[in-house]
Amino acid sequence: MSGGVDSAVAAARAVEAGHDVTGVHLALSKNPQTYRTGARGCCTIEDSRDARRAADVIGIPFYVWDMAERFHEDVVEDFYAEYAAGRTPNPCLRCNEKIKFAAVLDRAMALGFDAVVTGHYARKGDDGLLRRAVDPGKDQSYVLAVLTPAQLAGSLFPLGDTPKDQVRVEAEDRGLAVARKPDSHDICFIADGDTSGFLKNKLGRKEGEIVDAASGEVLGSHDGSHQFTVGQRHGLGLKRPAADGKPRYVLSITPVDNRVEVGPREALRVDRIRTGAPVWLAAERTGPFEAEIQLRAHGEVYPATVTPEDGGLTAKLHKPAYGVAAGQALVVYEPSEAGDAVLASGTIDSTSSVEAAGV
Repeated sequence: MSGGVDSAVAAARAVEAGHDVTGVHLALSKNPQTYRTGARGCCTIEDSRDARRAADVIGIPFYVWDMAERFHEDVVEDFYAEYAAGRTPNPCLRCNEKIKFAAVLDRAMALGFDAVVTGHYARKGDDGLLRRAVDPGKDQSYVLAVLTPAQLAGSLFPLGDTPKDQVRVEAEDRGLAVARKPDSHDICFIADGDTSGFLKNKLGRKEGEIVDAASGEVLGSHDGSHQFTVGQRHGLGLKRPAADGKPRYVLSITPVDNRVEVGPREALRVDRIRTGAPVWLAAERTGPFEAEIQLRAHGEVYPATVTPEDGGLTAKLHKPAYGVAAGQALVVYEPSEAGDAVLASGTIDSTSSVEAAGV
């Protein structure tokens, strides 16, 4: 129970369904004084109190589990390492993978529980596959696509068939004080919301060049390539505008020489994406197949031909995508006319443009 409206209603529905339910809030900070105040994150001190009050209203036991050390190792340190390597991680996705549906599920099973119930907006079909929620604006199947089939089997998502506005109405009807609490959006372990400053404190400052990718001309400087991500437009601090007056975007980041290359939006175009080892939620495929892929939590869906090869996945997009960064997740769904099940996921290793390569 995070302290938000979704997990509170999910717990209440689990009780109504006849389950013996225990509420658990995760303490994820080594130093609680660094938690945010207010509703900007998902792991504040106020959240733990809100979760406890919701459990009291529902009438279930409530505990706080200390996962701070595991969270720091598997999520925060991974966040640092990915940015230092010039990649763009998704810490919420990593938290689902390593904490909520690994460490928590393992402990729950060891204590004799049958499943972990969460307030995520996703569904499980009769076939056990992960599917999109009925509310497309809140669908969280993308950030759950890192789960293994075994983890998915031990998970329940009671809210997947309900629009968010109806969940809030239900919370009010149940007398839950979190009914109108704002959703969390920021990274919970960055207390002030300043990701760049957070990374500087850990990774330090190292001056480097911002270079025009086409001409090699030095356009500006920076004090750490880890402050940038592919597709970034704002905050580049360039000395002068481009000759054509169009904005420049980050095209690539090379941590070894601390170099950031920029160029026009057209140069961000990619239609071939390569991932590392995939997680298969459906039956593993061995040859090319048609699918739809998603590259961000609430991003556009792209028709693609997906091929398992060389230990990873290669997705050839039928229309180009822009600003795709290594470190993000590529999630593979069955074609919309066939349903909405998640087939597989993988972390993006590289991208390319068939057109640019002259293929």
